[in-house]
Amino acid sequence: NPPNMKFLIIAVWVSVAVAAPEHFLPETYGAPASSFRAVSFDSEEVVPILRDERVQDENGRYSFDVETGNGIIFSQSGSPDGPDGAVVSSGKYSYPAADGTQVELKFVADENGFQPESDRLPVAPTFPHPIPQFVLDQIAKAAEEDAALAAAEVRASASSLSDRYAVP
Repeated sequence: NPPNMKFLIIAVWVSVAVAAPEHFLPETYGAPASSFRAVSFDSEEVVPILRDERVQDENGRYSFDVETGNGIIFSQSGSPDGPDGAVVSSGKYSYPAADGTQVELKFVADENGFQPESDRLPVAPTFPHPIPQFVLDQIAKAAEEDAALAAAEVRASASSLSDRYAVP
């Protein structure tokens, strides 16, 4: 009997849904635990400024030197001597690294951009450097293949022209 079978299937589905364990149901939403920690400036170490010298003249030239109690030193000077009065500056800064060594960086900033120098910065290899032999071999092989292809095209072009033209 199809109607009774449909009723039986629906009844089984309803009983399975009602009998489902409650641990499969999602819990009610709770706000996540806060991981934010407010910064307390009272507990932070105050680093003294040992030196802060700033000079600026009416022509736009400036210089400043700053030194802090935790070993940071920053010096910079500049002037509007670049193209169209752009400021050209140079300086250096240093600070103690985590391992205790002093890191120093010198720089120039001008129409060529910011140009830092430091033994801590990576250095690109000097150019020109020797070209590996396998690269030279590949270049020679490509040149031979290009020459052979050009010669074959000349021969093919010459033979097709000789088929079309005859001596008058």
